[in-house]
Amino acid sequence: MQYQAAAAAESWRSTPTTGYYCNYMAVRHHPTVAFDPLERVAKLASQSAVVIFSLSTCCMCYAVKSLFSGMGVNPTVYELDEDPIRGREIEKALVRLLGNSTAVPVVFIGGKLVGTMDRVMAAHINGTLVPLLKKAGALWL
Repeated sequence: MQYQAAAAAESWRSTPTTGYYCNYMAVRHHPTVAFDPLERVAKLASQSAVVIFSLSTCCMCYAVKSLFSGMGVNPTVYELDEDPIRGREIEKALVRLLGNSTAVPVVFIGGKLVGTMDRVMAAHINGTLVPLLKKAGALWL
């Protein structure tokens, strides 16, 4: 599967073993300013039409990525386990955002939270996923 490169500002790059993208940006935080992981999630989610927060070893994540790939959508995928420090922070922020223990896969379409795999599959089955993708500019059918 091919996925588009993640946001240039975050400097994510493909790993040779998975082919997915992970964040290798150097940490440059001002010592007195804490960056909220929820803000980072919102920023990353708004930079592409479809954004998936994933774990490279998760079969449910693979299924969601395969669904979008099969539909002709080229999502931006952030493999949280490829960046142990910020990945864990983002995963915790996703758990807080979702209000449950299942943090991945989490899908954003058009910068808006769709949810985890069950919500994505429900939207696909009931026919609301394709209109969402068209509205976000991820599908041109």
